[in-house]
Amino acid sequence: VFQRTQKENWVDSRTIYVGHREPPPGTEAYIPQRFPDNRIVSSKYTFWNFVPKNLFEQFRRIANFYFLIIFLVQLIIDTPTSPVTSGLPLLFVITVTAIKQGYEDWLRHKADNAMNQCPVHFIQHGKLVRKQSRKLRVGDIVMVKEDETFPCDLIFLSSSRGDGTCFVTTASLDGESSHKTYYAVQDTKAFHNEQEIDALHATIECEQPQPDLYKPLGSENLLLRGATLKNTEKIFGVAIYTGMETKMALNYQAKSQKRSAVEKSMNVFLIVYLCILISKALINTVLKYVWQSEPFRDEPWYNQKTEPERKRNLVSFTDFLAFMVLFNYIIPVSMYVTVEMQKFLGSYFLTWDEEMFDEDTGEGPLVNTSDLNEELGQIEYVFTDKTGTLTENNMEFVECCIEGHVYVPHYINTISYFDHTLHYEELFFRALCLCHTVQVKDDDSVDGLKKNQLSRRSCIYISSSPDEVALVEGIQRYVCNQDNFMEILNRENNLEKFELLEVLSFDSVRRRMSVIVKSSTGDIFLFCKGADSSIFPRVKEGKIDQIRSRVERNAVEGLRTLCVAYKKLTAEEYSNAQKLLQNAKLALQDREKKLAEVYEKIERDFILLGATAVEDRLQEKAADTIEALQKAGIKVWVLTGDKMETAAATCYACKLFRRNTQILELTTKKIEEQSLHDVLFDLSKTVLRHNVYILSLNRLSTDMQDYGLIIDGAALSLIMKPRQDGSSANYRELFLEICRNCSAVLCCRMAPLQKAQIVKLIKLSKEHPITLAIGDGANDVSMILEAHVGIGIIGKEGRQAARNSDYAIPKFKHLKKMLLVHGHFYYVRISELVQYFFYKNVCFIFPQFLYQFFCGFSQQTLYDTAYLTLYNISFTSLPILLYGLMEQHVSADTLKREPSLYRDVAKNALLRWRAFIYWTFLGVFDAVVFFFGAYFLFDNTVVTSNGQMFGNWTFGTLVFTVLVFTVTLKLALDTHYWTWINHFMIWGSLVFYIIFSLLWGGIIWPFLNYQRMYYVFMQMLSSGPAWLGIILLITVSLLPDVLKKVLCRQLWPTATERIQVKIFFVLKLVFCITSL
Repeated sequence: VFQRTQKENWVDSRTIYVGHREPPPGTEAYIPQRFPDNRIVSSKYTFWNFVPKNLFEQFRRIANFYFLIIFLVQLIIDTPTSPVTSGLPLLFVITVTAIKQGYEDWLRHKADNAMNQCPVHFIQHGKLVRKQSRKLRVGDIVMVKEDETFPCDLIFLSSSRGDGTCFVTTASLDGESSHKTYYAVQDTKAFHNEQEIDALHATIECEQPQPDLYKPLGSENLLLRGATLKNTEKIFGVAIYTGMETKMALNYQAKSQKRSAVEKSMNVFLIVYLCILISKALINTVLKYVWQSEPFRDEPWYNQKTEPERKRNLVSFTDFLAFMVLFNYIIPVSMYVTVEMQKFLGSYFLTWDEEMFDEDTGEGPLVNTSDLNEELGQIEYVFTDKTGTLTENNMEFVECCIEGHVYVPHYINTISYFDHTLHYEELFFRALCLCHTVQVKDDDSVDGLKKNQLSRRSCIYISSSPDEVALVEGIQRYVCNQDNFMEILNRENNLEKFELLEVLSFDSVRRRMSVIVKSSTGDIFLFCKGADSSIFPRVKEGKIDQIRSRVERNAVEGLRTLCVAYKKLTAEEYSNAQKLLQNAKLALQDREKKLAEVYEKIERDFILLGATAVEDRLQEKAADTIEALQKAGIKVWVLTGDKMETAAATCYACKLFRRNTQILELTTKKIEEQSLHDVLFDLSKTVLRHNVYILSLNRLSTDMQDYGLIIDGAALSLIMKPRQDGSSANYRELFLEICRNCSAVLCCRMAPLQKAQIVKLIKLSKEHPITLAIGDGANDVSMILEAHVGIGIIGKEGRQAARNSDYAIPKFKHLKKMLLVHGHFYYVRISELVQYFFYKNVCFIFPQFLYQFFCGFSQQTLYDTAYLTLYNISFTSLPILLYGLMEQHVSADTLKREPSLYRDVAKNALLRWRAFIYWTFLGVFDAVVFFFGAYFLFDNTVVTSNGQMFGNWTFGTLVFTVLVFTVTLKLALDTHYWTWINHFMIWGSLVFYIIFSLLWGGIIWPFLNYQRMYYVFMQMLSSGPAWLGIILLITVSLLPDVLKKVLCRQLWPTATERIQVKIFFVLKLVFCITSL
C-alpha cells in the first residue's frame, strides 16, 4: 500500500482504490465517491440547447436587441412600415451568425468525439481489454505504449525499462517538445506484466483536482493527459483524474474577448446615430402636434377620428415609437453581418499567402480568430521573445575553454594534449558526456531531432534541453545510457563504463544540474554544469579568472555559456549524501524545499574545469524585419529569460540596438549601487533633458539621440511592487516616461508572469497604445493572451503559443508582411466599409425625414416596402463587401518597400471624429440634393407623354433611384484596385436594381399588378425630364467629394497619396516609352 497525503484536510482529498478493489479490512468508514467519466467536452452547444442559447447570446448585442424591439413595436402598434422591413434583415443577420457559430461548434463536437472514442488498453482480470477512452474511470489500470498519448492523469506504476523510468514529451501542455524523465512509484516499479499489476492492492490518497500542473504528487510520477510517451516500450498507470477533472481540461483557459479599435469606434458611432434617431423622432413628434394644433388639420373631413381614438392617452408615445420605426434604418443592422463576413473571408487571404509559407517546416500562417484582422494595421508596440522567435532555437556547439585553453569542435578529437592539462581536459569531456539527461535512440523515426553517425550506427540524441544535445554532439564521445550505466569513449577511443548513482536535476532557481557517477575503477565523481552565476560562488580552485573572462566575452558575442566543475567523493561522503537525498525524497511535506537544501549542501567546494559556448543563430531576415517595423513607427521590445549580456548581443545583431544607441541600464547591479529612486530619476533626467534640448533647436527627429533601455526581472519587480507610502504608481509613471523616450527596450531575466505584466503596463498607460506580443513557447502564452494581438511562432517548443494566439506564423520574418501589408489592407478596407455603411444609410433615411415636413408628419413612407427591405440586403451590400475584401490603394510591394506608409493609418486615423463627421455631412448633403432636386423637378408638374402626372410613389422611386446610383458610384470612385469581380459586382448591382424594379412593377411578371408599384418605375423612365434629373442629381451629389479629394491631394497630400502619384507618373512614362 502506498499513500500520498497533502496539507489539506480530509474533506479536500480523495481516496482511490487501485483496480477498484474493495476497501482493506479494518476500514472504519467507507463512503463511495463519485467521479466523472473520461469524456472531454469543449463544445458550447448541444442539439437541444443550440437555438435558445444562441438566440440569447446574439440578443445580448445591443444592435440585435434594438432591432428586435423595433420589430416587436411594428407588430404591436400601427406603424408606417411593415414588420417585414425590420424582421427580414434581422432574421438574415441572426441566421448567418447562427450558421457560422453552429459550424464552429460542430467542429468542436467532432474533435471531442475523435478524442473520446480513442482506443485505450485497460487491465481487467489480468488481461488487456481495449475500450473507448470515454469509458475510462478513476481507479482503472491503463497500459500506454510508445508514442501514445496518456488518456487521463495517471500515477506511474511501472515501466518496461529496468530502472522504472519513462520519457515523456509535454508539448501539448507546456509547449516544450523536449523529452522529460519520469519515475515510477518505488513500491510498484518491479511489476512488469498484466498479472502482477492486476494483483496489486493499493490505496491512493490525493487532493481534489486543481489546475496546477506540478503541485500534486510532484512532477516525477504524475503523467498528465495530453503528454506523449517516448523512447519507452510501455508503461502501466492508474487513473486518478479523468475527463473534465484532468489538469489539461482544468487548464483550458477561455480567451478573454478581444475587441479591436475599429469595433470600439463602430459602437461609439452607433450610439451617436442612435441619439440622432431619437432626436429625429422627438422633433417629428413635437412638430406633428404643433401641425395638428389647428382644428382643421387635426381632423380633416375625410379622416375624422373615432371616439376611442380621441380618448387614448398614449397616442403621443405611440407616435414617437412610429417615428422611431420609420427612421430606424439609419442604424445599419446589416453592417454587423457584413463586417463579420468581411473579417471571416478576408482572413483566408492571409492563410493563402504563398510568401508566408515556410518550406522547411511545411507550415503556413494560421488564423485562430478573424475578429482582430484590422488591429494588425494599428500596432504601436511589439513585444517579442528572443529564443526561438528572434533566434532559431537550433543550438550549435561553438567552443569550450578548459583551464584557460580554447578548443573548437573540429579540433576536440585531434588536439595534442599538454601534459599538465591532460587530466583536466579528460575530466572536462567526461563531465560533458555524463552530466546531462540525453538519451540515445537507434532509430531515424524520431521527428525533428538531430542525428549523428557514431560507431557506424545512426543515433538520435533525445534530451529535455537543446543545449545538452548540442554539447554531446559537439564532443562526439557519448555512446548510450542503459539501466543506470553510461558508456563513453575515452581519448584512446575505448569504451568506459560509468554507473549513474544520483541525478541532481536542473531547476530554474539553482540554474545548474549535477550527477554522481562511479567509474569502473571504483572512483566516485560529482560532475556539475550550470550558469556562471551559480557555479563560480561554489568553486574553491581552478583558473577562475581566465575562464570568467572567456565566459563574459562569449556572452557579449551572444553565445549561451555554461560552466563545468567537479569534485571527487570518498565512499563515506557519498554515503552521507545518499542518505540526505533519500530522506528528502521520501519527505511527505516540503519535499522540494528539503531537496533544495540537500542539493545546496552537496554542490559545493568544486574544482572548476572550464566553460562551453553554444550559439543560437538569428532567424533569417530577423534584423530586416525589426528595421522595417521601426521605420513604420512601431516600437519593438525584447522580453527574454536570458542573461543581459547574451540578450544585448542578440539585440545588436538584429539591429534593435545600433552602434550609436546610448544604452541605459535599469538592473539589479545599478540598484545595488544606488537606490531605485535615484536610478530612475537619473535616467529620466538623461532622456528628457536631451530631448528638450533637441526640440529647442528645432532639429529633425532623425537627429535625436537614440536611446535603448535594458531592465532585468528583479528591477521590474521593485518597480511593480506596491509600497507602503503609495509611491509605486509614481515609479511606474517614471519608468513609462523613460520607456516612451527610448527607441528600443530589452527586458532580460524575465519570468513568464513578468512578461505579461510589462505588456499590461504599456497597454493600460495613458496613451492606450495597441500592443502585439509574439513568441514560440509556453512561457510566452501569458503575454500573448495579455496583448491586444497575440501571435505564436510555429516553432520547436511545441504549439502551445500557436494554439493560444490569435494568429500563428512559421517565422519571425513573416511578421513584416503580416503587419505592413495585410494589416494595412485590413484596416483601410474595414474603415471604408464602416464609414460607407453609415454614409449610405444617412443618404437613405434623411430624405424620409425631410419628406415628413411635406406630408403633415403623418408618418407616410417615402419608399416602397420592398425598397426599404432590400436596400441594405441586396442593392448596396455586395459591392462594399467586395471592396472590403479586395481593395488595394497601393500595391503590396510598395507597402513592403515603404514601411513609413504604415504611419498614415496609425492611431485609428481613418475612423477619427473628423473623418466620421465628414462622411456624415456628405451623406446629409447628398440626401438634401436627392430630395429637393426631385422636389423641384416635380414642382413643375411633370407629366408623362399620355398626360398623367407623377404621383407619390413615382417621386419616392425617383429619389431612391438617384440614391442607389449615387452611393454605388461613390464606391466606384473610391476604388483603386479594379478587377473583373469589382466590375461585375458594382455594375451588376445597378443592373439588378433596374431588373428588380421592372419585376416589382409588374412589367416582367404581370401577376404583380395588384400592388401599389404597378408600372411606377416604367412610368418614371418614360419621362425625359426624369432621365435628365437623375443624371444631374447624381453628378451634383458626387461633385463635392471629387473636389475635396482633388484639393487635398494638391494641398495636403498624405504619404500614401504621394506614392500613388509617383507610381502613376512612372507607369505613364513606361507606357509612353513602350508606345514609341
